[in-house]
Amino acid sequence: MTEERTIADRVRRTARAAHPPLVIAAHGTRDPEGAAAARELAALVRTALPEVTVDLGFVELTDPGIAEAVATAAAGAERGAVVVVPLMLGKGGHVRRDIPEAIEAGRARVPGSTVAYAPHLGPDPALRAITLERIRAVLGDWSEASTTVVLVGRGCSIAETNADHVALTRLVQEEGGFAQVLPAFLQVTGPDLPHALDQAARLGAERIVVAPNVLFPGAMRSWTRDQAAAWSEQHPDGPTVRVAEVIGPCAELAAVVVDRYRAGARRLGDRGATPVYLSGLVLRGRDVLVVGGGRVAERRIVALLDAGARVRVVSPTLTPVLAALEVSGRINWSARAYADGDVAEAWYILALTDDPAVNTRVAAEAETRHIFCVRGDHAAGGSAWTPATGRGAGMLLGVIGRRDPSRTAAVRDALVTAVRAFDDQD
Repeated sequence: MTEERTIADRVRRTARAAHPPLVIAAHGTRDPEGAAAARELAALVRTALPEVTVDLGFVELTDPGIAEAVATAAAGAERGAVVVVPLMLGKGGHVRRDIPEAIEAGRARVPGSTVAYAPHLGPDPALRAITLERIRAVLGDWSEASTTVVLVGRGCSIAETNADHVALTRLVQEEGGFAQVLPAFLQVTGPDLPHALDQAARLGAERIVVAPNVLFPGAMRSWTRDQAAAWSEQHPDGPTVRVAEVIGPCAELAAVVVDRYRAGARRLGDRGATPVYLSGLVLRGRDVLVVGGGRVAERRIVALLDAGARVRVVSPTLTPVLAALEVSGRINWSARAYADGDVAEAWYILALTDDPAVNTRVAAEAETRHIFCVRGDHAAGGSAWTPATGRGAGMLLGVIGRRDPSRTAAVRDALVTAVRAFDDQD
C-alpha cells in the first residue's frame, strides 16, 4: 500500500469517527424490488455522506431489524452515538411507536449508547416536488388545468396523520395547478381509491391521474395499480385514468434523508446546551399519572404533592412511604401493571418503572395524546425532563443537565448556596 493511500485511509477513518453513524429506518416489504429500492437509496445517502457509516434497518418483513441495526451501529460508534432517520412519509404508528420501541431495544444492548431520533420525512417541499414530477411524467398531452389528481396515502388509525395527507392534497393542487386534487387511502380509513375515483367522476373529471404518495415499490404500489385498473374496467365510458409512479430512490429523496441526519447529528454534538425549554408547571388541582411505585417514584411523588397535584399511581407494588400516602388518601393507587388508556385525563406523566419496554409504551401513548412525559430510565425517550431542584431566598431553582446527574446536582447545590448567601446579605 502506498503512503498516499495509507494517509487517505487514515483521514477517512478519522472523519468517520467524528461523525455518528446513520441508521435509516425503513418499511419492510416482501417485494424484492422494494427492498432493492431501499438499499439503492442507502447507497445514494452514502455517496452524499462519505464520512458517515450508513446502515439500513427495517420495521418488519426484511432483515436486519431496526433494533439490530441500532445495536450494531452503536457498538461500532465513538461514544455509542447514533442517528436514526425514519424513512416514513407520515407520522403514523411506525414513527410514533414501532421505531422508538425498536430503537430502545437496540440501545439497551449497548450500555451508555445514545440515539438521536430525527423527524420523519414528510411533508418536505422537496418530496412534494418529486410527487409533482411523477404526476407530470404521465400527463402526456394532458394539461394540468384539465387534470384531476387522486393522491393516495397509506392510511392509519391516527386521525392527525390522515389529516396531514388531506392537507398535502391541497398543497399539491395549489403548487401543481391541477383542476382538483382529491385524497384517498389504501387501508384503515376512507375514502378508499374506488370511492375517490367515483367522487372525481361525479365532479365531472374526464382525465384522472392516480398518484401514490409512497416511497418505494411494494404492496401499496401494487394495490394502487390493481384498484385503478379494476375501476377503469368497471367504468368503460368513464374518465381516462393514468397511474403515476412512486417516489423511488433518487438524489432528491437522499438529500432529505441527509438533511434529517444532520439535524440529528447536531443534537448529539450539542454538548454544551440542553435541548429543552425550561418552564414551571402549575399542577395544583391537576391530574398527574405516575407509572411505577419504587424509590424514584417516591421522590417525584412527594414533590408533586408539594406542588398540589392530584397524583394517580399505577404499579403492582408501592414503597412503604407511598403505601402510607395511599392509606391517608393523598394518592390514588391502581395496584396493577400499566394498561393502554391509563394516560387519559392526565396533564403530566412520569414513566418510572424498571422495565424499559413499559416506559416506552407509556411515553408513546403520551406522545399520541400530546401529553408531556418524563422517562426515568431514558430521558431522551420522553418529552419532558425533571430538573435537579433546590430552594433558597424564596425561589425554586432548577438545573437540567444532559449526561452527568452528579454534575447537575453539584451545580444545583452551588446555585442554592449562592442564592442563600445573597439572601443573608440583605
